[in-house]
Amino acid sequence: MTWMVTGGAGYIGAHVVRAMLAGGQQVVVFDDLSTGRADAVPDGVPLVTGTVLDREALDTVIREHGVTGVVHVAGKKQVGESVERPLHYYKENVTGLEVLLEAMVAAGVERLVFSSSAAVYGMPDVDLVTETTPCAPMSPYGETKLVGEWLIHAAARAHGLRCASLRYFNVAGAAAPELADAGVFNLIPMVFERLEAGGSPRIFGDDYATEDGTCVRDYIHVEDIASAHLAAARRLESAEPGTDLTLNIGRGEGSSVREMVDRILKVTGHEDTVAEVAPRRPGDPARVVASADRIRRELDWSARYGVDEMIESAWQGWRLRHP
Repeated sequence: MTWMVTGGAGYIGAHVVRAMLAGGQQVVVFDDLSTGRADAVPDGVPLVTGTVLDREALDTVIREHGVTGVVHVAGKKQVGESVERPLHYYKENVTGLEVLLEAMVAAGVERLVFSSSAAVYGMPDVDLVTETTPCAPMSPYGETKLVGEWLIHAAARAHGLRCASLRYFNVAGAAAPELADAGVFNLIPMVFERLEAGGSPRIFGDDYATEDGTCVRDYIHVEDIASAHLAAARRLESAEPGTDLTLNIGRGEGSSVREMVDRILKVTGHEDTVAEVAPRRPGDPARVVASADRIRRELDWSARYGVDEMIESAWQGWRLRHP
């Protein structure tokens, strides 16, 4: 089989490509390089530059590279930007998926691993979020991921596709410093940025109904995210037509924002720095932690890495870009 990884030159996609290669899979990368980097694609892996909105380009890469399965990582993923540019997000994430599915069905490509998100859940009022927890996304980004899942469900039923939608929780870390996330949109790089500027990290709200008053999240190493994609791809190779899995990717363990900040300060050698407490941000749920039971049962998969390994590997990447 040859798997096309859309978005395979980006932060998560590049890790997925390496996991697929290590698992003995043939891979071709399809990426518009709007946020990805060509040098993140391993030597010997074909890189085709294009957008999933371009049906002709998709038809060509599927035909010329003998694509038999797709791992769809491409898409826009910033919650705040999605509020400002909802039409752009729906076009890229929903219309782009629609065009990709059309190309797959036309070419007889029946296997799809889809990058979804825990953002589909919104503000769940449960200790552990299962795949049956009601979905109530709070941003256009989360909406596009949920609509994408619906679209895949319908296509699987109508065309006998074999699909797996993987709902990521809080992704962090890097397999190598040069593969670290270059964005500053999540907690760990945000703390790094504040420290580099000589400031104190910010904690948004310390009066939540949690053990230390700060929000609790499920952090997952990007290498574990990548290995879950490989496990899903292997599962679909022998799956029955119409197979349609929805799976959380998380550790099933929560870490509070204060705990994370303290660990980051220790790893970076800033133990004497005191975090600032700022007002709550609107829309932040107190606790979002995955149940990882279904993915363990369906794929025989579980996370390998802990929080300290995520922070340490992310710090090495940050230091490479900010010597």
